[in-house]
Amino acid sequence: METSSQMLVFVNVVESGSISAASRSAGQTPSALSKQIGLLEERIGHRLLHRTRTGVSLTAEGRDFYDRCRDVASKVEEAVTHMQNLGDRPRGLLRVTSSVAFGKSQLIPALPDFLAAYPELTLSLELSDRRLDLEEEDIDAAIRFSEQLDNPQVIVRKIMENERILCAAPSYLARFGTPERFADLARFNCLRTSRIGGRNAWVASVDGVEESIDATGNFEGNSADVLFNAALAGLGIARLSEYLVADRIRSGDLVRVLPGYAQTNADIAVIFAQKRLLAPRTRVFVDFLKERFGRRSQAE
Repeated sequence: METSSQMLVFVNVVESGSISAASRSAGQTPSALSKQIGLLEERIGHRLLHRTRTGVSLTAEGRDFYDRCRDVASKVEEAVTHMQNLGDRPRGLLRVTSSVAFGKSQLIPALPDFLAAYPELTLSLELSDRRLDLEEEDIDAAIRFSEQLDNPQVIVRKIMENERILCAAPSYLARFGTPERFADLARFNCLRTSRIGGRNAWVASVDGVEESIDATGNFEGNSADVLFNAALAGLGIARLSEYLVADRIRSGDLVRVLPGYAQTNADIAVIFAQKRLLAPRTRVFVDFLKERFGRRSQAE
């Protein structure tokens, strides 16, 4: 067996936790796998594993070598997946995460068309505004606001233009009045976002001068969807994406506050891991998002 194959055996043993568990998944005997690990250790001149009664653990040299072998295993897995799907329709499990408000109001209503077009796909969706690691969590694609994108190791594709605007329920404005200037917001109950750094610094350009307030109030929520419903309930003034509130403003359930204000760096993007071979399931999902929501932005 060549060294590259022994490296894959080594990765399998480490990730399985024991030689016996790895042998079951590989369809080989424990002694055969143990022999390959021994040959690999002789080849590189270092002991890689501690053998115990309950399994295996990595030596210091083994930990360093495992990181490099895992990269090789990932590339092999990508190549196999690529070849298996050549000429076939995308299939398998597609793992997606989206910001809560966009996922509920925009993405989920679009999914029937997507899944009808690719019936061999199964989509697993998580709605969350938390920070994430695509590769560590084995996520195929994530939908995020452009301001959240600070990882140069991912691929970014904008799918929709978006602005955030200020709004409140008529009941709140009837009780507390309406701000006339941006600086007036400091005297109003502003609905805050929790757990997302920087989202509560509201900035505007007034007569060519940048003004900023720290949104303060007696309520905060962990997603835009929470703040949207809080604004509808009359709890205060919220800064929310235009796509989320436009219908409610037209119906009169919400009133736009300071109509000249808009936060413009809130476009919607899809991100995916920087891989040379992009799985067909991820590629068709990204293409679908760009076509569906990019077309809507142009129409608007």
